[in-house]
Amino acid sequence: MKGIKDELQNIILRDEQIGPGSQLKKVQNFLRRYAKTSITTKEQQRFKDQETAALIAFAKAENCFYNHSISINDFISEGAEQKVYRLDDTQVLKINQSIFYESWLDYFNSLLTHNFFFPSTAYTFLGFRFINEELHAVIKQDFVTADEPVDLNVVKEFLEFNGFQHKRNNDYFNSEIGVILEDLHDENVLTYNGVLFFIDTVFYLTESFYST
Repeated sequence: MKGIKDELQNIILRDEQIGPGSQLKKVQNFLRRYAKTSITTKEQQRFKDQETAALIAFAKAENCFYNHSISINDFISEGAEQKVYRLDDTQVLKINQSIFYESWLDYFNSLLTHNFFFPSTAYTFLGFRFINEELHAVIKQDFVTADEPVDLNVVKEFLEFNGFQHKRNNDYFNSEIGVILEDLHDENVLTYNGVLFFIDTVFYLTESFYST
């Protein structure tokens, strides 16, 4: 687990922008630097409002907006955190307001962590979009179809084999790495040809993640 933690720390804490994930990492780098220079406040919502304002300015300066049309005819589903649209025959768009996260940095860290653990369903950040005057992130992901209902006991066995201990409901924690993984219900994990595909995850990095 030490090697895995070191790899993930390099992804989260270093500034490299390599390959198709470079746009995602570019935004995460900005948010990480902003978090370091911002005044710490106990009012987390106030901090997120300030962070969002800074992020909007950054996105405008760097032209990080998704301006392509999104048709209501391509709408697939909607959850508490995001809306899903068909992009083409092989990919979907997901539009997320980061409401599950205390900061936009936490959201982008979650995307990077997902891509590290589940590259077969990796997210690609396409840009930001205003919807009802609220900032949203637009990401794309390969479309996965299920050929049988997922067995959550199999999900549990798979995650525990890989160091994630079940905590409650559909939530897990890897104490050696310092990573929380939540919301793995039967719509967020699919089974195809006997293989598990994690299509929607919620990762949180704990304080212990940042220790050596």
